[in-house]
Amino acid sequence: MTETKEKIKYSWYNFLFTLVSLFFFLLDIVLDIVAVVSFYKEKYYIALGVLLLILVGSSVLVQAFSWLWYSYDNFERHTKVENYPTVQQFKLLHVLQLGIYFRHAGVVEMSIASLRTKTRIRNGPAMNLKHDLSFLRIIETFSESAPQFVLMLTVILHRAQFPPVTVLKALGSASSIAVSVTKYHHSMRAFLPDEKKPPKVSLILYFVWNLLLISSRLTALALFASELPCFIFPHFICSWLVLFFLVIWSKTEMMDSPCGEWLYRATVGLIWYFDWYELVGGKTRNMTLIYHGYILADISILCSLWCFKLSTEPPYFDISNHYAIIAAVCVVAVYVLGLLLKIIFVKWYHPNIAKDDLKGDIPLDIHYGRESEGIEMESNSSISLQGDQSVGEEVQGEEDSSDESIEGAGKDTDIERHPRPCPPPPKTKHGNNCNKRMRNLAANFYSS
Repeated sequence: MTETKEKIKYSWYNFLFTLVSLFFFLLDIVLDIVAVVSFYKEKYYIALGVLLLILVGSSVLVQAFSWLWYSYDNFERHTKVENYPTVQQFKLLHVLQLGIYFRHAGVVEMSIASLRTKTRIRNGPAMNLKHDLSFLRIIETFSESAPQFVLMLTVILHRAQFPPVTVLKALGSASSIAVSVTKYHHSMRAFLPDEKKPPKVSLILYFVWNLLLISSRLTALALFASELPCFIFPHFICSWLVLFFLVIWSKTEMMDSPCGEWLYRATVGLIWYFDWYELVGGKTRNMTLIYHGYILADISILCSLWCFKLSTEPPYFDISNHYAIIAAVCVVAVYVLGLLLKIIFVKWYHPNIAKDDLKGDIPLDIHYGRESEGIEMESNSSISLQGDQSVGEEVQGEEDSSDESIEGAGKDTDIERHPRPCPPPPKTKHGNNCNKRMRNLAANFYSS
């Protein structure tokens, strides 16, 4: 049986995109350290505490998902960098919040090998590492970069100043969000059949409407937090609980353990607090409409409360009520514009594809199973036919009667109707879990 797995061509574009993503990832780490030191020196302890809480919480969350996925895959590691530590050392690295960096190093190793040899990369374990990393970056984006952007913008508005470190950190967080969102969508496209892939312009449109929706949401939260900082945490907790119960109602099936599934549902609620992603199965059109209606109303209320607070208690900087109302209306209008572009994207560039039609190792395993089943069926049929011929010759030698010939034909038909049971389809080296997570996400994304 010939192997027909899909392959991904060597491409400078993919390599450069990997390097850009790695650059912004390292830049974000450097800016985190600089921001922590800057807040400490300026004795801005409240912002420092919130920043440390965001950094530590996001790191623990991402490392937990990385460790769970390695354990689900029986700790199969497919790059030299990942294979260097033992399983126990790998566990210790995740406890020390360093495990995710081995995933990044593995992706870089894979990209450099592809660039150097100018060969094709098999769409198997190596690419699964890249797909998993893209979703881990989404988790990190909405658990670290998005809250940091809100924090930095809140500090700028509260101080009425533009400290270089704070501005750079805000720009770094925004860049990290943009790169992660685009890379995630690029990973989703990898599972589409070639004839169903939308044109490249759809990537730009996807990036733009996500940028508008996310920026509007984050700006509204920052405006609200700049004037009512004590209420931003109750707002987050209440909103997250509503979204969390909505995820529970959706009955997600992403992880391979009950604890992992509950962690995933809580994380989806966190992501939905900032932006909508099709991270649950089934038709989610009605849920999407309810979500965007809820977020649009929430943004409007947050901006209205900000304007009201400015009119009753003037801020540290001078701003008229007229300009405040214009700013609030612009924030809401940006979200509406993002929704309009999203509708255009869904209508013209978003293919609706069933899960079985997506590319990946799981459908290929099913394909191989059917193919091997067909070979097995064919061999069983030939064996049964040969056996029937020999039986027919014996019967014809003993008694040449039409009744027994008819009975023999009946036996032949019965044997053909009930062939031998086929053995289960052979599993691939990496089992049926290859691409399972990202294929489920791709199915949710393209069947919604």
